Amino acid sequence: MALEKLVIEGGHPLRGEVTVSGSKNAALPILAATLLAETPCDLGGVPRLRDVDVLARILGVLGMQIERDKTGRLHTKLLSEDCNTAPYELVSMMRASFCVLGPLLAKRGYAKVSLPGGCAIGDRPVDLHLKGFRALGAEIEIEHGYVIAKAKRLRGANIYLGGPNGSTVLGTANVMMAACLADGTTVIEHAAVEPEIVDLANFLIAMGASIDGAGSHRMTIRGVRRLEGCAHDVIPDRIEAATLMMAAAATGGEVLFKNIDPTHLEAVFDKFREAGVGLNRNCKTVAVSGAEPIREVELTTLPYPGFPTDLQAQMMALTIMGRGASVFTDSIFPDRLHHVSEFKRMGAKILRVNNTCVVLGGTPLQAAPVMASDLRAGAALVIAGLCAQGETHVRRIYHVDRGHENFEGKLRSLGAVIRREPDEVPEKPPAV
Repeated sequence: MALEKLVIEGGHPLRGEVTVSGSKNAALPILAATLLAETPCDLGGVPRLRDVDVLARILGVLGMQIERDKTGRLHTKLLSEDCNTAPYELVSMMRASFCVLGPLLAKRGYAKVSLPGGCAIGDRPVDLHLKGFRALGAEIEIEHGYVIAKAKRLRGANIYLGGPNGSTVLGTANVMMAACLADGTTVIEHAAVEPEIVDLANFLIAMGASIDGAGSHRMTIRGVRRLEGCAHDVIPDRIEAATLMMAAAATGGEVLFKNIDPTHLEAVFDKFREAGVGLNRNCKTVAVSGAEPIREVELTTLPYPGFPTDLQAQMMALTIMGRGASVFTDSIFPDRLHHVSEFKRMGAKILRVNNTCVVLGGTPLQAAPVMASDLRAGAALVIAGLCAQGETHVRRIYHVDRGHENFEGKLRSLGAVIRREPDEVPEKPPAV
């Protein structure tokens, strides 16, 4: 993979309108769920992302045909069930690909899936996934870095999926998919309630599944004998929408956002109001305008409907441009603060104690070479670069490509001066 970087000239307010892409975090488990279908599926709104490409490659290994037509819709078709192994080389690239385990186990009775990889944002174990599968009657072993799951036929069970940091989103998706083809009724207690879980449930219901309570902490799934393919449109990406909104506000711009569900962003809008960001919303669009100056905020990341951990870094970038002292605490991923040192390279004043940061606003940012440690940190550094004096180089942008469709293109359409360039890695100095 050739390394690339984003080069950003700061000081240009974002203005205009932009259409938000479909949700990455909804599209990935929905794509995995097509493994359950006996007939083809037709999916709209699936973004063109590196993570989607990786999962499509995994599904190809597992016997699925994935094609995108000229309109951008994805079409899936089962060709073979001979291979039930999701290899390390692909699963290690993206944690969400672990959600093929549930559908494989339920539909084919056997799954061998590598333990997952992903962004460096802290430990995210899969023990709750395995707990759920064992409760459904599966035999689970871990050998040489692979999870091996077997079951002639899964059976319904009562399963508690609460963890130390709240509900598990991917675990809820994985167990819910498996339970759709189990004998009897499954009740998931402390299920995740994110909009992406509701979207997955709606897709499964359209395939013929029987699911009640999606969007609540108690979900009931009555197993069926088979699921058929269907057509479905993925919900808008609330994280991409909010990220671009924060970029607009940080630059003092004014942008109209289309293809958005404002009800998915109530916690974010609450912090926007606290910060003085202008909002004008209706059922499918939101207009955002920057405040002068941005006011200080205090926030703690929480499971939905609380403020998302996936937006903590971007909101921090916004408050750097403000006044006063803003306080951030990440209760979901306490180690998700690698962007702090990069912000400091650009002149930000941030004090950190464990998983809490105090951002002292009011100091102008200066351009600097910075490095993305994960997807959301990379987006946050782009926001900082849009506000900094001079030309910022954001390296390791393959992280950003995992979760943002045509990110720099959308920003450029709003007036940002941003370009993608090859990233020439300097040679190591000779050994002495």
